[in-house]
Amino acid sequence: MKTLIVIPSRYASTRFPQKPLHLISGRSLLHRVADIARLCAERDEKVSYVVATDHETIESHARDIGAPVIMTDPDLPSGTDRALAAANAVAPEAEFIVNLQGDAPFTPPDYVTAIISAGAATALDAVTPIVQMSWQDLDEVRERKKVTPFSGTSCIVNADDEALWFSKNILPAIRKEAKLRESGPLSPVWRHIGLYGYKRDALERFVSLPEGHYERLEGLEQLRFLENGMRIQAVKVAAAPSAMWGIDTPEDAAHAEKLIAEHGEPLAEFGA
Repeated sequence: MKTLIVIPSRYASTRFPQKPLHLISGRSLLHRVADIARLCAERDEKVSYVVATDHETIESHARDIGAPVIMTDPDLPSGTDRALAAANAVAPEAEFIVNLQGDAPFTPPDYVTAIISAGAATALDAVTPIVQMSWQDLDEVRERKKVTPFSGTSCIVNADDEALWFSKNILPAIRKEAKLRESGPLSPVWRHIGLYGYKRDALERFVSLPEGHYERLEGLEQLRFLENGMRIQAVKVAAAPSAMWGIDTPEDAAHAEKLIAEHGEPLAEFGA
């Protein structure tokens, strides 16, 4: 299955201007994410990747680090729209398009290859990974949500691992939790990882649809799929060594540097 990994990379950011160019332990955020895509492409000759940006400075930096890059319309409303625009420009033959967010330098390459494999096997419209949370992780998320209630997303799936719903709230609510805790270290809550793979026709339909009611309320693009009867395959993956996901602020970047200092480079085992 011909697959294109797109890394949307915007220059402007209200909370973190020029974020893709910010150095984290000596390497730019974009460089770190591009290395993830490069490793995935090296594993499979049917996989390629491209950085999709809206600014010449990022385009120049992508070329400097040896990453394929395409300029896209700065007025596109989302990274998902940017992913389709890039795919149409550089890989019209790609059957499956992966949106690898440009601010997620701790994404395990195995997560990307897992959704590509699932995309080839499923008849559903899109694929995304989820991780089962330990009780300890769940306790930490509950505390964090007291301060930042819209951080972190949970997912509910059916018996076939098809996504039924996503929410910024912790789902499901858990009755008799104390008894469940006695049964093992894992909670019944699945954390959603913000990584997506789309069948091309599904992505084309998605960007043609208006913003959904619940998508707007929750601030979650994937709800547009569900609100329009489209279907998402969830892929259960093992928890990564680092629970940190995206870099949204300079404080996040500083925390990322601390994690790298304590635990080493996230792609060291791959020689990157």
